[in-house]
Amino acid sequence: MTREEKSQVIEELTSELANSTNIYLTDISGLNAGTTSALRRACFKANVKMAVVKNTLLEKAMEASDKDFGDLPTVLKGNTSVMYCETGNAPAKLIKTFRKKSDKPLLKGAFIEEAIYIGDEQLDVLVDIKSREELIGEIVTLLQSPAKNVVSALQSGGGKLAGIIKTLSEKEG
Repeated sequence: MTREEKSQVIEELTSELANSTNIYLTDISGLNAGTTSALRRACFKANVKMAVVKNTLLEKAMEASDKDFGDLPTVLKGNTSVMYCETGNAPAKLIKTFRKKSDKPLLKGAFIEEAIYIGDEQLDVLVDIKSREELIGEIVTLLQSPAKNVVSALQSGGGKLAGIIKTLSEKEG
């Protein structure tokens, strides 16, 4: 690989890092062609972009990036593939599901919305992270509950002011 080609790869990686809020570093070494192909298909279906990278080039891209990757560059040893995704827990769920059939990929580390996770033991923590959409759904549900109670109280009180006040006072107690 020429110096120009390396610079081009570093630029592309730096751009990808800048445009991604969720980045997973994994080890897929030892997977045969069929299993690797199955992993790539699973990534495609889950809307996760995966690429195998050279550690030295990825480290230079991390340094060139304006993000603080903390200790994440320390995991850049051996085989490294990078997974990018919009949803923070999607790659973790994919890895966990895929490992029911295979012992890889192993999680080396992750950068999720500026938080750093190091080591394969963090996989369950990452699976449990709620996506932005899941959090919004929970908030909407929590906000709807009191409104539904008030509507229900208004309907059950027969619409009379005395009934409404009585029902609402019972709800408070």
